[in-house]
Amino acid sequence: MEMEFEKEQDIEILKDDELVQEEQYEHDVEHREQTSKTYFDREQRAKEILSGFQVNWMNLRDADTGKILWQGNEDLSLPDKEHEARVPKQILKCRAVSREINFSSIEQMEKFRLQQKVLFKGRCLEEWYFEFGFVIPNSTNTWQSLIEAAPESQMMPANVLNGNILIETSFYDDDLLVSKSKLRLYYV
Repeated sequence: MEMEFEKEQDIEILKDDELVQEEQYEHDVEHREQTSKTYFDREQRAKEILSGFQVNWMNLRDADTGKILWQGNEDLSLPDKEHEARVPKQILKCRAVSREINFSSIEQMEKFRLQQKVLFKGRCLEEWYFEFGFVIPNSTNTWQSLIEAAPESQMMPANVLNGNILIETSFYDDDLLVSKSKLRLYYV
């Protein structure tokens, strides 16, 4: 009788283990589906923002004099190509450069920001972070930022930098990567 009771307990324990394993399996499947859905939703959201986003124009000014040194009308947010800019080499003599970006967005963004890497022959020289903040849907905005130059002792000459500087810009809405573009600089 005692042996039969132990067998029944063992069978119940096995059934309990099977139930726990089944519940864990169902939880794992549900978690994977949710994670996949979240990833898909985020990817879809990034595509929606990018499809309604455009850089209309951008300029670079000597921050001390206000003189425009370079201006371009190309949509520099497009990720599918390497953009190019021909910038006067006198920009390297500026203490600080004021950058103005005019952009349009169909979609609302909670925390629009840029993260930029300045690469010299593929090696990161500097990283810059800029935050715009809330973007109203169906709006056009102008965003001005100040970029301070490195000390003169750390500056490389224009002929060394020419064509070897790539600015990699990541466009974010908070932590959601919307686009990553590349701009190669030529100093003329």
